[in-house]
Amino acid sequence: VQLVESGGGWVQAGGSLRLSCAVSGFTASAYCMGWFRQAPGKEREAVASMDSDGTISYVNSVKGRFTISQDNAKNTLYMQMNSLKTEDTAMYYCATNPRRGLCSRPNLYNDWGQGTQVTVSS
Repeated sequence: VQLVESGGGWVQAGGSLRLSCAVSGFTASAYCMGWFRQAPGKEREAVASMDSDGTISYVNSVKGRFTISQDNAKNTLYMQMNSLKTEDTAMYYCATNPRRGLCSRPNLYNDWGQGTQVTVSS
């Protein structure tokens, strides 16, 4: 199992980035897939998740700005991030949870990527 994130970078507030998570070793669409972030000095936060049935959830702070999606042919998870704010600055990770229907349970995510840094400046 391997998850490899990319797409992070530096952007000014109001800008956009698209994160990608290339998955190998399993079929991403068959399980819960999630995006998490961790800012310096803060706890890791669940940002968005997508269940195998297509159910999607977002943390309130990103609703209307971030969109999680999957390309099944490429076995890749994405997160389009628009209207970025300085408080979105963090290391972003993708992860998988084998318990379908329990995507909202952060402690069930057991495979993680190495992360990609997102920095939003004012």
